[in-house]
Amino acid sequence: MTSLSSLLKGGLLLPIIQAEQPQQAVAIAKAMQQGGVTAVEVVLRTSAALDCISAIRSEVPELLTGAGTILSAADARNAKAAGSQFLVSPASTPDLLKAMLATELALAPGVATPSEMAMAIEMGLTELKFFPAHLSGGVEMLKALSGIFQKVKFCPTGGVQLNNMAQFLALPNVFVVGGSWISPKDLVQQQNWAAITELALLSVQQAEQSRIQQHKVA
Repeated sequence: MTSLSSLLKGGLLLPIIQAEQPQQAVAIAKAMQQGGVTAVEVVLRTSAALDCISAIRSEVPELLTGAGTILSAADARNAKAAGSQFLVSPASTPDLLKAMLATELALAPGVATPSEMAMAIEMGLTELKFFPAHLSGGVEMLKALSGIFQKVKFCPTGGVQLNNMAQFLALPNVFVVGGSWISPKDLVQQQNWAAITELALLSVQQAEQSRIQQHKVA
């Protein structure tokens, strides 16, 4: 199974797309890509989400596209069938992890506690989504976890914004950050794709600067 970090090829952002219909999802994806984003997570929170994944894969094939909010074995199977290239869940249970692993797709299952992290590690998983990051201790929690779970890398989401993502990316145990700040609901409703592209550009620049700073410190 390919790891999510390998698929991302150094990409530091995993923005969320939540769309009501496929063409809206494609428009968001194109706007993000024009701003330098290389991967997106389409969340399964609308009835059109699976069709949105298929549409992005068809119309923006060079953009790495995965499915988020995986909550069941059916979600995992359906996301793969729709063309998803990786899976992300907000939580972890043994059955859900087994179902996600069965797809043989790259994945980042959601965890918030050391016990959930230990369970994921027992199943051979070392790239995990830390959610909800802000409410679960944020940067300080990830610093505390780094000495205990030394082989684990995290994708923090939940409360990650433009004004704090650099703090997360500066941590050596964070390989990517996710969130919805690049495509806020108001800009999507206004179809202001240019503004989404600008947010993507700014986010990519800040992400790259934070990683350069991390290497300098190291």
